[in-house]
Amino acid sequence: MLKVGRIKEIWRYPVKGMGGESLEKCALSETGLSGDRIWALRDTARREIQSCKFRPKLLLCSASSRSGSSRAADENVDVTFPDGSVFGSDNSEVHSKISALIGHPSTLEPLRPKSDEDFYRRHKLDDHTWLKELAATFDREAGEPLPDLSQLPPPMVDFVSLLGTFFLVTPFHLLTTATLSHLESKNPGADWNTRRFRPNVVVETNPDADGLVEQGWVGKRLAIGGAVIDCAGSTPRCGAITRAQPTIAADNTILRTVVKHADQNVGVYGQITASGEIRVGDEVYLV
Repeated sequence: MLKVGRIKEIWRYPVKGMGGESLEKCALSETGLSGDRIWALRDTARREIQSCKFRPKLLLCSASSRSGSSRAADENVDVTFPDGSVFGSDNSEVHSKISALIGHPSTLEPLRPKSDEDFYRRHKLDDHTWLKELAATFDREAGEPLPDLSQLPPPMVDFVSLLGTFFLVTPFHLLTTATLSHLESKNPGADWNTRRFRPNVVVETNPDADGLVEQGWVGKRLAIGGAVIDCAGSTPRCGAITRAQPTIAADNTILRTVVKHADQNVGVYGQITASGEIRVGDEVYLV
């Protein structure tokens, strides 16, 4: 095994699309970090789960897990709003509070079983409008490439997340300090805060690492603490990374830099093949 770095940060996001919480340690299983994405916003009119791609004002909120450990569907979370108010998921007023913020009647919903397919189904007016809506979230300027959306697997065509989860592609996302440093060198005036990219883990790479390091890990396996992670694919970036968050200003140059200097990708998706606890400071090995 080759040591490639150590864990610098661990993040989980109890509510899909909202800011998350920084952790010192967390259990990691095939369903992701314990307590990650166990609630989500559901648009009342569209009857569809929403993310910060389509509802960017969700990023102005942050969510925290009450127990700190459970990922059961009935685990309650607390949401902090831009005005500083805090509403629990068990407070009936949280729905109207979120709806007023984002401008669309919505409800905060917990995970449901994968058998409840209609709950996870994608809203479609017709065969093409939904794809145009998805493409628009990438916020590309004239001449900039888009990810290839023509080859989406059937589950991603029919559903907005993996059934039984609120994850779009895989239940884990990782990026490295080497990548952020590389991008900052291309655009030093921008704020390359890791929260823009919503990782589960930030790996502080070895001092000699340079460039988009984790892109070389795609198709390979990492060992972190007691867990093993398959690097399943690169993470193409949309307009969400440019949006304002608490203490982070909106900045469109972030996306321009990623498209031009990182082939649209920052970080990698991961599949968990062996469960275990991970901690800040754990060494990361390429297997």
